[in-house]
Amino acid sequence: MIRSFLSAIALSLLAALPAHAIDIQEVTSPGGITAWLVEDDSIPFVALEIAFRGGASVDAPDKRGAINLMTALLEEGAGDRDAVAFAQGMEELAASAGFDVSDDAVSISFRALTENRDQAADLLADALVRPRFDADAIERVRAQVQSSIRAQDSDPQAIASKEMALRMWGDHPYGSVISGTGQSVAGLTRDDLLAAKDRVLARDRVLVSAAGDIDAEALGLLIDRILGGLPAEATAPLPPDAELKVTGATEVIDWDSPQTVVSFAQPGLPMDHPDYFAAFVLNHILGGGGFSSRLMEEIREKRGLTYGVGTGLSNMVLGETWAGGMATANDRTGEAVALVREVWGAMREGVTDQELRDAKTYLTGEYPLRFDGNRRIAGILSGMQLMGMPRDYVNTRNQKIEAVTAADVQRVAREVLDPGKLEFVLVGRPEGI
Repeated sequence: MIRSFLSAIALSLLAALPAHAIDIQEVTSPGGITAWLVEDDSIPFVALEIAFRGGASVDAPDKRGAINLMTALLEEGAGDRDAVAFAQGMEELAASAGFDVSDDAVSISFRALTENRDQAADLLADALVRPRFDADAIERVRAQVQSSIRAQDSDPQAIASKEMALRMWGDHPYGSVISGTGQSVAGLTRDDLLAAKDRVLARDRVLVSAAGDIDAEALGLLIDRILGGLPAEATAPLPPDAELKVTGATEVIDWDSPQTVVSFAQPGLPMDHPDYFAAFVLNHILGGGGFSSRLMEEIREKRGLTYGVGTGLSNMVLGETWAGGMATANDRTGEAVALVREVWGAMREGVTDQELRDAKTYLTGEYPLRFDGNRRIAGILSGMQLMGMPRDYVNTRNQKIEAVTAADVQRVAREVLDPGKLEFVLVGRPEGI
């Protein structure tokens, strides 16, 4: 499931620890915007991550895809600069600004040299406060989005992901694709994009993280320089928590292919749950540990039914699942699906001491590259803020993993893992189902 694996990638960044304690300062700008900061003056460079809570989930009900399209247009000209002039302005300053959107946030990644950061910040402020939304840019980017939608509609993995999201989350925004449909995107006007901007880009929704050559006072001024011109409040309310709908059913979507794409999911655990770290270790042993995981051992290594199978705790702001996926030959799909259920249930019997030691060693030892540079640090801080995690998380996370016992893992497996609750979506022409 694409959504689940993207979330798992984001989670893997949050699950990392630096080699030494990181000092995260909380900074409040003169304008009242709070930020997290890690100072590092070793390089004259600053990385800034800005996230606006709500993301594509605050699309107007009949305008799905508007926030996605709006976000893609933010770098296509702002103020008195068209798309080419805006890009040239950033390039001349050796700065960059990237714009992205997810279910939970509109995100901006800003990089600038210390000597140029104020000038680059002015360009970014224009993009957020005074985007042009020129007609030619709208049509060019709309065509790109529609091309992506068509590609997803012919991709069995994307089809499985979309259907699983709908089955899991129903009519909640999580249940539909953030890019919208070809029809919904075709109908979006410039006024719709301006309205979409006001639904999410506002100071009451913003989260800021910074790492690099900047102190607290300078960061406060930089934040207000970039964000001070935004509206105080967004025009759309944040969506409610998502209610997970799990029936334990298996849905088959006919697709002419020699292989079947298999997606599966069940309820997960929120990151602030007291058993989350036991579940995190459990998931590594079950399906998150690559070739060392039980699912990979049983389904690939022993039987050769797939090139790869994996699972992840997929945590979003408003809901969570425990999800996984694989692809297998049509005539072996029934066997592979049965093995997923079998291994899922067998985890309830507990894990070996060796499995527990290996999982802990890996999960506490793979962190160094995750904090390699200010860009990565700022991104991790942004994810922590979005998920409501405490500032000391990066410095206490390994201790919590080390504290997990085999008894904890077994207890959580018995309480949470349920083969009968696994929802399957199969795209292909599976046999034996």
